[in-house]
Amino acid sequence: DSKLMYLKSIRMFAQGLILFSFFLFSKIKQGLLPSLEDLLFYTIAEGQEKIPVHKFITALKSTGLRTSDPRLEECMDMLRLTLQTTSDGVMLDKDLFKKCVQSNIVLLTQAFRRKFVIPDFMSFTSHIDELFESAKKQSGGKVADYIPQLAKFSPDLWGVSVCTVDGQRHSIGDTKVPFCLQSCVKPLKYAIAVNDLGTEYVHRYVGKEPSGLRFNKLFLNEDDKPHNPMVNAGAIVVTSLIKQGVNNAEKFDYVMQFLNKMAGNEYVGFSNATFQSERESGDRNFAIGYYLKEKKCFPEGTDMVGILDFYFQLCSIEVTCESASVMAATLANGGFCPITGERVLSPEAVRNTLSLMHSCGMYDFSGQFAFHVGLPAKSGVAGGILLVVPNVMGMMCWSPPLDKMGNSVKGIHFCHDLVSLCNFHNYDNLRHFAKKLDPRREGGDQRVKSVINLLFAAYTGDVSALRRFALSAMDMEQRDYDSRTALHVAAAEGHVEVVKFLLEACKVNPFPKDRWNNTPMDEALTKASTRPREIPATEKKIKRSIRILTDCYNGLKPKI
Repeated sequence: DSKLMYLKSIRMFAQGLILFSFFLFSKIKQGLLPSLEDLLFYTIAEGQEKIPVHKFITALKSTGLRTSDPRLEECMDMLRLTLQTTSDGVMLDKDLFKKCVQSNIVLLTQAFRRKFVIPDFMSFTSHIDELFESAKKQSGGKVADYIPQLAKFSPDLWGVSVCTVDGQRHSIGDTKVPFCLQSCVKPLKYAIAVNDLGTEYVHRYVGKEPSGLRFNKLFLNEDDKPHNPMVNAGAIVVTSLIKQGVNNAEKFDYVMQFLNKMAGNEYVGFSNATFQSERESGDRNFAIGYYLKEKKCFPEGTDMVGILDFYFQLCSIEVTCESASVMAATLANGGFCPITGERVLSPEAVRNTLSLMHSCGMYDFSGQFAFHVGLPAKSGVAGGILLVVPNVMGMMCWSPPLDKMGNSVKGIHFCHDLVSLCNFHNYDNLRHFAKKLDPRREGGDQRVKSVINLLFAAYTGDVSALRRFALSAMDMEQRDYDSRTALHVAAAEGHVEVVKFLLEACKVNPFPKDRWNNTPMDEALTKASTRPREIPATEKKIKRSIRILTDCYNGLKPKI
C-alpha cells in the first residue's frame, strides 16, 4: 500500500510539473514572460537594440564553442541565410536574432550562462597558452628515425589541442598538421574490441598488468598471454579480435568509420607511405607475431601475416591534434562524442580503456607518469600524447622529438606543468586542494558566495565563522556592491568581538570608505545617533565599537 501511495504521489508530482510547464509555455507565448531567445538577446546586446554579427560570433567563441560545431549547424546556416537576405547584413535586431538562434537555443543558453564544464574558458585557455610556451622552450629529444617517414618531421613542430566534454575547443601551435597515431591507436582499437566483444572475451587473449619490460619485447605472462593491450604483443592480439572472419579491407573500413565517429567526423586519414615502411622494417613485430602464433595466442584460424598487415595499417592512420583531441574527449565523456552527441563506445569499454591507459600507456615511463601526472594517457613514436581528464576534457599534445623512453619531450613537460597548475591529478583532493587552480569552478560565483558569507558572519556576530574564513586565507577586506566591508557591518551592529577580531587578528584597514564615503566609525556613530533608544545591551555594544575604532584611529591598540 505504501508503495502504491508513493507511486501515486510521484505521478501527481509529474502531472503537476507538466501542467506548470504548459502554464509557463503559454505565458511565454502570450509575451508575459521573456523567452530564452529574448534573454539571450538582452545578454549579448547589453542595452542596444541591435547586435552586430561579429559581436555575436566573438561572444560565442569566448565560451569555447566554434562556428563549425556540428550542433550549431542550423544556427550558422540560418545566420548565413539571414545575412544574405537582409539589407542591414551586419546587424541583427531581436526578431532576426531569435530566428537565427531558436534551433540551438538550449546549447547557446548553456554556453552564455557559463554552465559548461569549464565556465571561464577564456581564462583557462590563457593558462594553456602559457604552458604551451613554457614547453616550447624544451630542446632535448630526438625525432624517431626507424622509418624514413617519421624522420622527415621537423623537430620544431609543436601543437596542443583541447576539447572538453561540452565541446569547448582550443588549439595552439601546429594543430592542423597530420601525423600518424602509431601506438596512440592501441587504446582506441582495444576500446573497439571491448565495445564489440565484451571484456570477458577480450581478456581471454590478453592480460591487464603492466609488463615492466620494453614495449616490443618477445615475452608473455605466466598464462602465455601478452601482459596488456598497450605493448606490441598485446596490441597485435587485440588487432586479431576485431571483425574476425572478414577481409582486411572491410576491417580497416570498419575501424576508420569508428575513429571518424570518435573524432566527430573531423580529420582521420591514412599514410600509405608509412604503412609500406612499417611493413618493410617490421622484423621485430613479425618475430613477435610468429612467437604469438607458436604459443597459440590468436583465435583459431587467424591469418597471422594478414593480422600484422592490419596492425601496420592501424599504426599508419593519420590524425591532427584537433581531431585527436575530440577522440580523447569522447573517452573523457563516457563514450559520447562531445561535438555530435553520438554514443560511440560503451561505458564498459571506456572504463577499461582508461584504466589501462593509466597503468600501461606511457611505455617504460608509465609508473612515473601515473605518479606525477595521475591521468590516463597514451604516447606514440610519432610524438603524440593522447591525454584524458575524465569527465572534463581530452587533449592531444604533439611534438616529434622523443626522450629515451620514446615519449614526446615537450608533451611530457606540458602534462607535468598542467597538473602542477590545475587539480586534475587523479588524487588531487577537490575539497582541500593545495592552492591549485580548478577550472571547473565558476570564479564569479565563488567570489559572490565568499562576500555574502563574510558579511553575513559579521552581521550576526559569528566570530567562529570569521576565524575559519581568516584561517582559509579569505580576503577579510572584501566589499559588497556598496563597497561595504565586514568592519562596516560589524561596527553598525555593535558586534564588539567581531570589530576587535578584524582589527587585531586580521589587521584589516580601519579606514575603508563605502560608496557614500562612510567609514566603519561613521556607521557606528550614525547607528548610535539615529536610534538612541536602542535596546540597552545593543546600544552599549555600539558605543564600545565606537571606542575601539576611536582608539584605532588614534594609533592606540584596541581595548575592550
